[in-house]
Amino acid sequence: MSAVTVRPAGDRALLLEPADAAQLPLLLDHLRRTPIDGVADFLPAARTVLLTLCPGIDPAVIESHVRALDLAPGADSDSLAAAETVTVPVCYDGPDLADAAELLGITPGQLIERHTGVPWRCAFIGFAPGFGYLHAPDAELSVPRRPQARTAVPAGSVALAGGYSAVYPRSSPGGWQLIGRTDLVLWDAARPEPALLRAGTRVRFVAVDR
Repeated sequence: MSAVTVRPAGDRALLLEPADAAQLPLLLDHLRRTPIDGVADFLPAARTVLLTLCPGIDPAVIESHVRALDLAPGADSDSLAAAETVTVPVCYDGPDLADAAELLGITPGQLIERHTGVPWRCAFIGFAPGFGYLHAPDAELSVPRRPQARTAVPAGSVALAGGYSAVYPRSSPGGWQLIGRTDLVLWDAARPEPALLRAGTRVRFVAVDR
């Protein structure tokens, strides 16, 4: 059974927050594979999921359904392992690579090994179209944001901040620690699916020379 806090969010929405953050990917995966009748859409965030309900649906019915879900760790491990994977080639020459490594008490080479050595998972999309917040607890690469944000971060910059990694989909201001760059296009409005990443997508970083 799941331990999920359910809060009303207006007349036609519910905000769900699993007691264990590790259950959030399981909850998202279930919502994708087995849509709940009466749920029009869902929007994931760092610790919560917002369910938008269809007109005329009793929120209590949806709440009861959610509380009955099995979100025990490992319950959907096969499905999570089979999630779509995007490979991101990275040239690790970012201006903050050495500083980020120093904050972690490791060498730049060790930081690169950690960044490329584990699969990351897109927890949610935010900040800008196509900007995926990538999470990999086993990487142990939690560093603070820069004391002062940059006014312009180039598109394709690979960055770390607050336990997440990300790739800037387009040039924008930003305060994350820049450790590398990629030529992979994360957001292209001309594509049938503009965003290369979505919540649940697995990401593998691969080191390249250029």
